[in-house]
Amino acid sequence: KLTNLIIKKLKNNDDKDKNEIKELYAAIDFETANKDRNSACAVGLAIFTKKEIISSDYYLIKPPINNFEFTHIHKISWEDVRNKKTFNYIWNIILPKLNNIKFIAAHNRAFDRSVLNACCDHYGINNPKINFVCTVNLSRKLWPDLRNHKLNTVSNFLNIPLIHHHAKSDTEACAKIVIKAFEENWRN
Repeated sequence: KLTNLIIKKLKNNDDKDKNEIKELYAAIDFETANKDRNSACAVGLAIFTKKEIISSDYYLIKPPINNFEFTHIHKISWEDVRNKKTFNYIWNIILPKLNNIKFIAAHNRAFDRSVLNACCDHYGINNPKINFVCTVNLSRKLWPDLRNHKLNTVSNFLNIPLIHHHAKSDTEACAKIVIKAFEENWRN
């Protein structure tokens, strides 16, 4: 479905550079229930080109245990996820969407990659061998004069709408940061 959507969207693209090969990228954001990296309780995923977001998904995830310490940050509780699918099920939905992408962007790559790795390890899934780009580091490089490079600060500076700590919104903001970087001739 996603591949067909991407092909349709790219065929309908009115850009003057229609014949240019479109590279695909992904952005990901996890929210965790607690300090344990394998406690993912939500994930957002956006697939995008250098110019636009093509698709964006959001999944609530049932973590291995019902210890929620960060509800005050992301507003997700055990009651929200108790009947949701576990990470291994959700990852089987996400993984095919990552075919043919050049990299995954994450705002604070170290955190999101560590959550992904811990969840994969917990469920006995091979850790994906995909390059990650950190939009914190990217924003520091391109916009060094910002007071900090937190997602809400960078999003505000670039006029990107954000519902902070909602995985879909954070993911879309991360993708839009990369798109803005491409507009400024950033090269990975």
